[in-house]
Amino acid sequence: MRAGSRFLLPLALAAVLTAACGESGSSGTGGGDTQGSAASGETCAPVAGDRLVALEDDRNLQLADNVVPAVNARAAQAQPALLPALDAVSAALTTEDLVEMNAAVDLERQSAEDVAAAWVEENGVTEGLEQGSGPVAVGGAAFTESTILANIYADVLDAAGFDASVREVGNRELYLQALIDGSEIQAFPEYLATVTEFLEGDESTVVASPDADETLQALRPLAEQNGLVFGEPAEAVDQNAFAVTQEFADQVGVSTLSELAEACGDGSLVLGGPVECPERPFCQPGLEETYGLEFAEFRGYGDTGGPLTKAAIQQGEVSIGLVFSSDGALARG
Repeated sequence: MRAGSRFLLPLALAAVLTAACGESGSSGTGGGDTQGSAASGETCAPVAGDRLVALEDDRNLQLADNVVPAVNARAAQAQPALLPALDAVSAALTTEDLVEMNAAVDLERQSAEDVAAAWVEENGVTEGLEQGSGPVAVGGAAFTESTILANIYADVLDAAGFDASVREVGNRELYLQALIDGSEIQAFPEYLATVTEFLEGDESTVVASPDADETLQALRPLAEQNGLVFGEPAEAVDQNAFAVTQEFADQVGVSTLSELAEACGDGSLVLGGPVECPERPFCQPGLEETYGLEFAEFRGYGDTGGPLTKAAIQQGEVSIGLVFSSDGALARG
């Protein structure tokens, strides 16, 4: 589970967003049971397979959760080379990089430190950096991707003349306060839309959007109010995604969610995800309202983008399921 529950928004906010885009056709609550009527066709019934592929969110249902460097404002002012060094990471980092690095750690059992060092070397991000000095502690949350990114940040800061270290931190409530204070950590690899919504703090409104530039514009005044500065967002995103097996994608002939909606009008789709999915605007209601998708059933699992949901897709229990866009399982061919 990722720190701060980044992907399925709190229910109070979810209710507002769902009301804004219409009522969902599902009343299911998951828990491993199935909801809805039996499939009326077979075109998009589940197809088992080992390889998972994420379908492109071509109508931008999800908010822009790009990786973005967060830095204590006093540290950034005292060390002008700090933020540009982290922006060099953003300029090179892709979602495909995240997938491959997560797979290297989670599936191949390499160390996060070694994977981070290899990425830094392969991408040449330390060339021509403005030089700084002094200690910088980079925070990393207790999940694979955050640890990898924290080590990448630290390696690049070392190359820029800083004495960088990595510290594992707790949830967003704790580490953002530590970053604002600046005494324990001075930099952190954040996620654009999630940190924007967290700092804005009002669950009845959504100020982030699917557009990274617009979300960054909403974030910057919130950051200034809290003694933070943010660098440039990377192309890399870690957000909700919906995966099928490669065998399903090949059989139905789809690579995007729009193509899925066009191909799967016979009522045979089975959706899998966390038990809250039928109530959350970026899960089942969003798929129905944004793409016009219809589901014969929803099957709930006790994780968010985790092994239970992924296994259900691979074993042919569901046609499509909620994963994370940078999940290492998406790299397996």
